[in-house]
Amino acid sequence: MLPRIQTALAQLEATHGIRILYACESGSRAWGFPSPDSDYDVRFIYCHPPTWYLALDEGPDTLNFPVDDELDLAGWELRKALRLLRGSNASVFEWLQSPVVYHEALDFRARLAPLLPAAFNLKAGLHHYLGQLRRGVEEDLVGDEVRLKRLFYALRSALAARWIREHHTLPPMEFAPLRALLPAALEPVVSALLAAKASANEKTTVPRPAELVAFLELEFAAGQAAREGLPVVRTSGATTELDTLFQALLSEA
Repeated sequence: MLPRIQTALAQLEATHGIRILYACESGSRAWGFPSPDSDYDVRFIYCHPPTWYLALDEGPDTLNFPVDDELDLAGWELRKALRLLRGSNASVFEWLQSPVVYHEALDFRARLAPLLPAAFNLKAGLHHYLGQLRRGVEEDLVGDEVRLKRLFYALRSALAARWIREHHTLPPMEFAPLRALLPAALEPVVSALLAAKASANEKTTVPRPAELVAFLELEFAAGQAAREGLPVVRTSGATTELDTLFQALLSEA
């Protein structure tokens, strides 16, 4: 898939007259628990020539394409991405931590890395992961059989929310460091489910693991209780620094 992804990115640059600054894997293949038939969730950040930004009206700031069985490709324009970063959009923070980078220009990720702590809002991050966890505990994991894929989505969200509550920092994207927050009693259950997922398809179901689901429900309740009292650790210089980086990237690209 790597040649196909890189070819697709090069074609996008040529077709749309853009410069792709960063492209990465954003789904289960980056999180660390893919199924053999998991598609490739490629997300990218791009910019236009400077004249595009000087028009009276702002143009479209997103590129989306039909999803096929293997490739899910979508991108955000640079100014949109930086605005979302400033607003503590969890997706952007995850993209910038991805262990699978398909393309990078102008040291994009390294130059943004020092700005991430100032832009990350703990309360907004907790709200995001609790929203994902809510779907798990209220919709996806209520039957006698549950989809293995959805179980891990909920578990990762629960551990990310717990990381924010306990560490008061940006949670890692990958499942492995988050897994350190699991109670020891649940480790055998999660290990067995991970092994099953490695050979399962995206629609595989398993008997509802009651002990693990109970943990997810407790984490959801704990996250809701902690939300109001959680400190918001931000600095006032994020906008100025992001403006400076935006202008520099446009000039260099």
